[in-house]
Amino acid sequence: MSTIALNEIKNEALLLSTKDRAMLARELLESLDGEEEESIEEAWLLEAERRFALYQQGNVKIRAAAEVFSGIENQLK
Repeated sequence: MSTIALNEIKNEALLLSTKDRAMLARELLESLDGEEEESIEEAWLLEAERRFALYQQGNVKIRAAAEVFSGIENQLK
């Protein structure tokens, strides 16, 4: 799509009421979800499985969440 067409669409959209612009914006943002989001979810699932395997093999040091957060708070002071 050309820059001119995009500018025309934008200008028309700006003439809409606030409510209609919000609805349009929401629909446009939702249209961006899809394959990219699925690949991100898949990547996180693979990472979680990798970490769980390391845990099961005893290859990671386990710490309580309170200990981790306390350490972070101390580093930020």
